[in-house]
Amino acid sequence: MMKKFLLSLAVGAALATSAQAATISVGTEATFAPFEFMDEQTKQLTGFDMEIIEAVAKEMGDDVRVHNMGFDALIPSLQTGIIDVTVAAMTITPERQKRVDFTDPYYQSGLVIMVRKEDAKKYTNFESLEGQRLCAQIGTTGAMMAKRVKNAKVTEFNSITEAFMELKTKGCTAVINDKPVVDYYLVRRGDETVTTVPQVFDAEHYGMAVKKGNKALIEKLNEGLKRIRANGVYDKIFTKWFGAH
Repeated sequence: MMKKFLLSLAVGAALATSAQAATISVGTEATFAPFEFMDEQTKQLTGFDMEIIEAVAKEMGDDVRVHNMGFDALIPSLQTGIIDVTVAAMTITPERQKRVDFTDPYYQSGLVIMVRKEDAKKYTNFESLEGQRLCAQIGTTGAMMAKRVKNAKVTEFNSITEAFMELKTKGCTAVINDKPVVDYYLVRRGDETVTTVPQVFDAEHYGMAVKKGNKALIEKLNEGLKRIRANGVYDKIFTKWFGAH
């Protein structure tokens, strides 16, 4: 069983870089199921990312404290030492690599377009969305892609759930977001009023991010990821949340 996550505002970046570190302070944005979200029944943080970082920390003899914050606050919190590492389905991009250091990739994803079923034949690719109102979560690669659509009017929300609701109420034409998150929403909500364009765009790799130059923590996290892949723990967690791969 996963150990109970502790939400904490009092964190110490120095702990993660010490050889005797007992705690790693983790930042996440817990509205991004199935990667990180609050379980409605247990009221505890759960998801693929949460189980991965817990398994990595355990393998390395450490524990974790999780700090739930807005996605756009994660990198600034790393830079100022409020947290040690972000584990939040964060895509490794050249722009972000200028600001933080990433671990080896731990998940491959891609972007999809979600539309209302009634519009499925009308909007089939990014070109067909020219001039339309688009929704995405602030700070994500979905938002970055939406802004590249010609003459699109992009509205960014703090959580992807808000973007989904905006689409359902016809506040926008489409939502651009990560495929596994959209698929999870469609399955869990049983929502038959929306659907996705079959094509997956822009393959992405997720990585854990740390403050620029924190080589010791990067090495520790990469070693932990290597171990859980080798001992089968990674595959068990993956299958739990996404099925066999």
